[in-house]
Amino acid sequence: MSEQNALRLLAETAEDLEVIAAAVQDSVVKAGGLRYEARKNRFSLELNRFRWEAGQPRAKEGVRVRSLLAFDGVLGAKTRAVTKADPELILSLLAATFTPADEPPGGTVTLLFAGDGEITLDVEVLDATLLDSDYVWPTRNLPSHEQRRR
Repeated sequence: MSEQNALRLLAETAEDLEVIAAAVQDSVVKAGGLRYEARKNRFSLELNRFRWEAGQPRAKEGVRVRSLLAFDGVLGAKTRAVTKADPELILSLLAATFTPADEPPGGTVTLLFAGDGEITLDVEVLDATLLDSDYVWPTRNLPSHEQRRR
């Protein structure tokens, strides 16, 4: 596999956030890795991101990278079915979306997790950053989107 460059992405529009959302789909985060700093108007997640841009996994093995997803200009954060009671609890991030407010440039960022978990961020303006670290490792735990039959 060729060496991949670390992602450094910024989002200021809903379309920009769609690019970041595609990159972080199926990322896993420990509940203790969720951080809201009200005084700094910042919400961040320390992610183990599956590297979709590395292409199709060969030999049933993929690559994960340690990343930081941060949102600045956050006026408030609400959670549903997400708790930090157990900081070791693993959450799987499925999607990130932005819904503009009636009065731009503010709006709501919604982070959806497996198991119906949701975090909503009231933002004065969309200002998101995804930064990969140099910590990369192979993984055999590949994301699966197959529907289970009941």
